[in-house]
Amino acid sequence: MNTFDEPVEYPIDGVLDLHTFHPSEVKELVPEYLRACREKGIYEVRIIHGKGKGVLRRIVHAILDKLPEVEGYRKDTGCGGWGATIVQLKPFQEE
Repeated sequence: MNTFDEPVEYPIDGVLDLHTFHPSEVKELVPEYLRACREKGIYEVRIIHGKGKGVLRRIVHAILDKLPEVEGYRKDTGCGGWGATIVQLKPFQEE
């Protein structure tokens, strides 16, 4: 049995580190994680995508641009800099 096909339990704590995921998983993972955060009342989420060449950051930002539950996003002005994005989510009643 291939352990990579098994679902992985990931903590819903407002921090999503994409380093542990394959880039092909990001388009599905980010919206699901943000939905789970909203369900738990977490409206500010830090997505760690790394700096690199910026490919993953651009993918994440393109996803965020399409989600109606995203109020806005910005680079992490803390220690993450361009390696992380802070996402502000709308509460459920504001959609």
